[in-house]
Amino acid sequence: MTRAISLHDVSKSYTRGVRVVDRLSLDIRPGEFLVLLGPSGCGKSTVLRMIAGLEEIDEGELLLDGEHANELLPAERRMAMVFQNFALYPSMTSRDNIGFPLRIETPGADPRARVEATARMLGIEELLDRFPGQLSGGERQRVAMGRAIARRPTAFLMDEPLSNLDAKLRNHLRAEISGLTRTLGVTTVYVTHDQAEAMSLGDRVAVLRGGVLQQVGTPRTVYALPRNVFVAAFIGTPRINLLRGVVRAPLDGAMTISLGKQFLRLPEPLSLDHQLLRVQQGREVIVGLRSEAVRIGDRSAARPGEALITGLVEHVEFQGHEVLVHFNTGSRPAVVPDLEAPRPAPAGRRRRRDGGTVLERLRGRAGALRAGPVVAVEESAGPAVEPAPPEGRLPGDLIVRTTPDYALRHGMQVPLLVDIAHLFVFDQHGDRICPAPARLPDLEE
Repeated sequence: MTRAISLHDVSKSYTRGVRVVDRLSLDIRPGEFLVLLGPSGCGKSTVLRMIAGLEEIDEGELLLDGEHANELLPAERRMAMVFQNFALYPSMTSRDNIGFPLRIETPGADPRARVEATARMLGIEELLDRFPGQLSGGERQRVAMGRAIARRPTAFLMDEPLSNLDAKLRNHLRAEISGLTRTLGVTTVYVTHDQAEAMSLGDRVAVLRGGVLQQVGTPRTVYALPRNVFVAAFIGTPRINLLRGVVRAPLDGAMTISLGKQFLRLPEPLSLDHQLLRVQQGREVIVGLRSEAVRIGDRSAARPGEALITGLVEHVEFQGHEVLVHFNTGSRPAVVPDLEAPRPAPAGRRRRRDGGTVLERLRGRAGALRAGPVVAVEESAGPAVEPAPPEGRLPGDLIVRTTPDYALRHGMQVPLLVDIAHLFVFDQHGDRICPAPARLPDLEE
C-alpha cells in the first residue's frame, strides 16, 4: 500500500516570526519518488518533518490520500523515516534494531520472519547478529533502511541518508535506493542538497530557496528549462555560466546582447523568443550558458545559429574523459544570492548608524533573501567598475566543457562558438524571459 501526499499553502515559523517554510503547495503522487532539493537552511528537512508529524504545521493543510492529516500522530501516519545519522540503538544487534518498531507496533508478535525477509532483500543477512559499532557506515545505513522497510510503511521519508558516507559508497547506495523504492512501489520523499543525487534518483525534483518553492518538475525539465536564475545555478555540474549583459535592439540593425568587451549577435531571422527580447532594449539582463552550449572553434567551423567570441585561458581542469576550461571573456559574472556571496568588505566598526550592528544587518539581508525575488543583478550607481571575484571563486567568467584533445595553456587566446539556441536570458529579478515561460516545449515527448 502506498499513498498520495499533498501540501496546500503550508507554512512554518520559528523564533521572531521568520518563516522557514512559506506557503508551500506540493502534490506527491502514490508511488512517486520526489526529491526536495536546496541549499542548507532552505527548509527542506522541515517540510519532511511536517509530513512525518514531527513538526506542527502553523498554517496550511496536509492531506494524506485526500484526508486532512494535520493533527494525526506520527504513528498514525504509517510512514518510516531514514535519518542522516542512522539513529541505531548501540546496545542492540542489527536484528533487534530492525525488529524493534515491529515489536512496538504489534506486541507479542514474532518479528523474525519479516526481519529475515528484509535482510535478504538488502543482502545483510550476515550482519544481523552484529552491533552498530561493528558495522561500517554503509552497513549501518542498510540496517537503518531495513528498519524502515520492515514496517511496510505507506511512505518513505529520507533525510539526507547518504551525506555521511564517502563518495564511492554514496554512488553505490544511491543505485540501491533507486532500485529498492521502485521495486517496493512506495511513495518516497527524499531530502538532499546534492543536485547529482536529486537528478539521478527523483521522478520529480522540487527546488527550495529560503522556504519558498522555486520549481518542481522532472530532472530533465528543471535542467533544460529552469524557471529562474537560482534553479539554473543550482542544477547542473559545472554550474551554468551567468553573465551580465545589455540587450541592444536597433531598428536598422542586428539584435545583440553586449557582454562588456564582446557581444553575442542573435541569428536572423529572429526566433519568436528573440523577438520578444526587444522589450528589454537597453536593460541589463543575465545571460545563462551551460558549459556544453559553448565549443572551441573559429568562424569557419561555425554552424547555423552559432555566434563567435574569444576567450583567454585562465585555468584548465583535467577530468580524464573531459576537460573544463575557464576562460576570461571580459564579461561580468552575475552573483546568485544563497549560492555565492561577494568578497567581504574590509573590517571596520561593528556598528553603523544606517544599518545597526553587523548581526542586525545580516538578519535583515537573510529576511530579504528569504521573502524577496531571486535578485542577481543590481542597478549600478556610477561608472562600471570591474568587481573582485567572490572569495574562493576560480578565475575566469566562462567555463567550457571540451575533450582532452586540445592542448590549452594559461594565457592562450581561443575562438569560441556559442550556440544561441541554448541561450538563457533572465531579467534583473532573476526570472527567465528567454525561452519565454509561456511557450514551454513538451520535454516528455
